[in-house]
Amino acid sequence: HGDLSYFFALSISTVMLGSKFFGAFTRIASHNRFFQSTTRILMAPKPGVASLEELTKFVKTAENKLVVVDVRSSDASKEPGDRKSLAVAPLPSGDTRPNALNLVWDRESNSMPLPPENVDKDTPLITHCGGGGRGQKARDFLESKGYTNVLNGAGPKETELWKVYGDK
Repeated sequence: HGDLSYFFALSISTVMLGSKFFGAFTRIASHNRFFQSTTRILMAPKPGVASLEELTKFVKTAENKLVVVDVRSSDASKEPGDRKSLAVAPLPSGDTRPNALNLVWDRESNSMPLPPENVDKDTPLITHCGGGGRGQKARDFLESKGYTNVLNGAGPKETELWKVYGDK
């Protein structure tokens, strides 16, 4: 009878990026044989967030007419979650993000200030917060007020999308 003692080990490592599950690495070892597998899963953006292709085309078509509507709040007591995204991407002011307006989404009133009068109702607008939830609420609100060319660009948490318009 040969040696029937076998070594068996299974290890699974998960990789988190922020609050998102990024992937898993599995390694199984059995009697000097190793089997490895890597799984990469990216969580989908929040509902209503534009796709990378849609957003890229929108920005290119809009050219210098694009207005970015940042609905984040500088008040951490009202929106504690904004602290992280503000560290990565500041609110628009002066020369920082020259095509952007800071029109804060108010959760209590379920509304926000409207863009100034010089922004026509058909102006290409991208709404965003940190990750897209309030950006979608802002998009819906603006559309209910007659704005016809609005996309939700998520925000700095969706890095691929942010690269397309974050410096505008």
